[in-house]
Amino acid sequence: MPAFETMSLPAEPSGVAPDGMDVRPLLALAGGSVAHFELPAGRVSRAVAHRTVEEVWYFLGGSGRMWRRQDGREEVVGIGAGVCLTIPLGTAFQFRSEGQAPLAVVVVTMPPWPGEQEAVIVAGIWAPTV
Repeated sequence: MPAFETMSLPAEPSGVAPDGMDVRPLLALAGGSVAHFELPAGRVSRAVAHRTVEEVWYFLGGSGRMWRRQDGREEVVGIGAGVCLTIPLGTAFQFRSEGQAPLAVVVVTMPPWPGEQEAVIVAGIWAPTV
């Protein structure tokens, strides 16, 4: 049986995600993991798709746009504080921070994030700046 865990958001990122966001891993259980990400204002991520995980994103701050493409469907949606969206398995996605503040988001990854080999760089709709 897993132990109870409690933690606070780390003051500094532990690294950079494959899409170019600063990452602060939080906690995980067998079914999923949680992390906090930030993309500085005015930046555009690298477009990626995941091999084995799907995600739910909840934006805490900043504003911008998110592009998603899967199986002939494609859309661009506005993102910012209070917006929640899904990244189903195999979805190509890219996002941009368009406001004055960094995009800040909490992401639940199911199953837990397996490592850098998970993300595949794909063609997006914007030129990345990270």
